[in-house]
Amino acid sequence: MKLEGTGIEGLVVDLQPLTQIMENNGFILGGSWDYERVTYDYKVSAPEKNITYYIRIQGYAVEGDVDRGNAVIQLVTPILGKHYYPHGVEYGEQEDFPANLMERATNAVEKLKDAVAQYQNS
Repeated sequence: MKLEGTGIEGLVVDLQPLTQIMENNGFILGGSWDYERVTYDYKVSAPEKNITYYIRIQGYAVEGDVDRGNAVIQLVTPILGKHYYPHGVEYGEQEDFPANLMERATNAVEKLKDAVAQYQNS
């Protein structure tokens, strides 16, 4: 499910400070990035058995190279997903997310937005 209206989508920032901010807030840079894209995930445990939620923030390089560490990243709309063991993560709109999780996810992204905006490129 897309987390619309958080204000983080469209921000443009250098990869190095972006990764630092994300890691300081519990978001982990995925190991499956490539030369043009990055993915940061935040794991949210659930009381349900074999269910874990993930807040995912993705971005793509508008200049530079992610592998070299000199990329300038533009962030896109974050998404909230539900991991079903052992099948994987589902991000569809038909997923049922608890209201308190939606609020927690939105607050986490809005907090990030304020930190990332300080380093935004013009």
